Amino acid sequence: MPEGSAVQRMFSGIASRYDFANRVLSLGLCVGWRRQLVAATVAARPQTVADLATGSGDVAFALRQALPADCTIVGYDFCEPMLELGRVRAQKEGVTLEFKTGDCMSLPIADASQHVVTIAYGIRNFEDRAKGLCELRRILRADGTLLILEFSQPSAWFAPFHFLHVRCLLPVLAGLLTGDFGAYKYLGTSIAGFPDAAGLEAELRAAGFAKVGHKKMFLGTVALHQAQA
Repeated sequence: MPEGSAVQRMFSGIASRYDFANRVLSLGLCVGWRRQLVAATVAARPQTVADLATGSGDVAFALRQALPADCTIVGYDFCEPMLELGRVRAQKEGVTLEFKTGDCMSLPIADASQHVVTIAYGIRNFEDRAKGLCELRRILRADGTLLILEFSQPSAWFAPFHFLHVRCLLPVLAGLLTGDFGAYKYLGTSIAGFPDAAGLEAELRAAGFAKVGHKKMFLGTVALHQAQA
């Protein structure tokens, strides 16, 4: 598992260029993946949503646009420069969104308080994934829903091409876009070493989640996981 402080420093260094790089590197597909996460959240009809590893708030802003005004949405991240970008954007756009500092290893959120918890591309960066998943379950209501959008392992025939992309091409292209080659070397390694969708399902069950399921996208390289507390 990555050391939390090292990951925090890495994201602080690329905060201003992170969202742009993601869109370019995914050929814009990340927007469609995010829409599916938002649609699943809307279907849960939540009154409260905690968007974890929110970064500069891409998911939080999309949720704010899609959910009723009386639904409370708060974005949490342990990278303050990322959060500040979200706050500035919210102020410019006149959007009611709150961004708070929060580490997924120990969140400043009350027990059983959230109807929905969302997290996009953040589980890979947990310093202790088992502990983090238990923390997510702690903050969910008994009838709450966890939604995880995360990279996964592709279909067998596509695996060699995927490995080449995330371990060789992605760090170089992202380094050119952001000026930080080291950060995206880590991100590529974290994607290649992450469990497949079935493996993450098993970890969710071990953390006490029920009704665990997932939907694969883009040849299995991305998965939307859903679990009940």
